[in-house]
Parts: sequence; C-alpha cells; structure tokens
Amino acid sequence: MQRELAGKRAILTGASGGIGRAIATALAKAGTRIALAGRNTDKLNELAASIRSAGGEAIAVHADVTKTDDRQHLVESAVSAFGGIDLLVNNAGVGSWGHFADSTEAICRTVMEVNFFAPIELTRLAVPHLMRGNQPALVNVTSMCGRKGMPAWPEYSASKFALVGMSEAWRGEFERFDIDVLTIVPGMTNSGFDRNWLRNDGKADLRFQEGMTPEYLAAKIIGAIQKNRTETVLGSEAKRLLRFNRYFPRLTNWLLARKVKKLYS
Repeated sequence: MQRELAGKRAILTGASGGIGRAIATALAKAGTRIALAGRNTDKLNELAASIRSAGGEAIAVHADVTKTDDRQHLVESAVSAFGGIDLLVNNAGVGSWGHFADSTEAICRTVMEVNFFAPIELTRLAVPHLMRGNQPALVNVTSMCGRKGMPAWPEYSASKFALVGMSEAWRGEFERFDIDVLTIVPGMTNSGFDRNWLRNDGKADLRFQEGMTPEYLAAKIIGAIQKNRTETVLGSEAKRLLRFNRYFPRLTNWLLARKVKKLYS
C-alpha cells in the first residue's frame, strides 16, 4: 500500500515544538491539512501561520490532551475545519529522567496520564471519524524505551511500553474498520525534549546533541506513514540496542545493571 498524503486531514498532538513542529512542517509539505494541538498558543499560532503562508492548510487548537474537554474540543475543531479525520498522530509526551527509588507517585501518574491515557482517550474520540476517513491511519510516536525498559527511565519506559502494547491490540481490532495502526520507535533525538522533563537527576552521559535531528526523524515518520509500515525503529543506537537485546536479553540486562552500579559506586 502507498498512502497519499495530499489532501489528507490530520490531528497532530505535541505540535508546539521539537519533533512535533518538524512533523507538522513535513506533513504540510506533503499536502496534509492539519489541526495542530499543543499547550503553547503563541507557538501554535506562529506554526499555523507559517504553514498557511507557504500555501498549506492548518489550524491551531490550544489543547492539554490530559483534559477530557480539550480532547473533545480538538476532535470537534478538526472535523469542523476539514470535514473529517484521516490521520491521528499521537506525538505529545513528557519524560522523567531519574531513578525509581527517588521518584514519586505524582511523577508516575503524570507521565502515564500524558504518554498513555491521553493518547488512548483521544484515539477513542477519533475512531468514529477515522472509520469514515480516506486511507485512515493512527500513528503512535513511542520510544526505544517502549521496547526495552531503561534505567533512570522507569515511568517513561512503562508509559511507552503501554502505548506499544495498546497499538498492537488496536492493530488487530481496527482491521475491521480498515484503520491502519503504525508505531514509531525513535531513539535519541536532539529535539529539546530534555528541557521539559519532570526530573533531571538521573546518572548517565546522555548526549542528545549527537541524536537525530527532528527534521530527519520527521522525514522518516512521513515515509513510514506513506509506506504503511507497521512498526518503524529509528536511530542507529535504538536499532543496535533492540537487536542486541533480542538475541542476548540476559547479557543486555547484566550490562545495564553493571553500568548503573558503577554510576552509583
């Protein structure tokens, strides 16, 4: 299958900056009409204006995806503006960089609310419209931590594992609606994600500046949507780690545990 993006109607969460902004720009260049969702109204309006000035079509919808009314407003705004929905990209997310023993229940619940409950409840609202869409697809932007839980990322790993698992369940369920479910599994990206973590006291040398650029990642995501790839792992370190873990899971766990012990010795 080859999905044509020109003329498609999309909702994109987490569009205010970083990866979301890059995805929005790439979708617009491909001819997609987009409802841009996020909490930073000024950045959303600026992005929507930039897309429109380049000949694209976009609306800015201020939305905190953890809030029921905001999710409803987002879906209604997209349907009102475009007449339906063909594509939902669940991209909004939050991270917490720190070890579980020093974390809190509040952090765990916040991460799960943003990274798991918000996208699944937004999807619940979007499905009736996607069922009537043109080559409809649901795209969940997860993480390599959703395929291999990582030290100092306990809540984040759990939330992304949950979203990957839900994606797999949806894939079987939504086949009867002809809705494709695509999972994106990125590795480290130089997107500014680390500036918005709930915690930032984990121990390790994280070199985000050496990660993928948001533009590179967005281009790969667009390609995965067009080619209808079920699951796409992006980034050399993510591919290496997940491949190694597939064949040597015990050794992978031992190496990770040894690294943590050295950091705390």
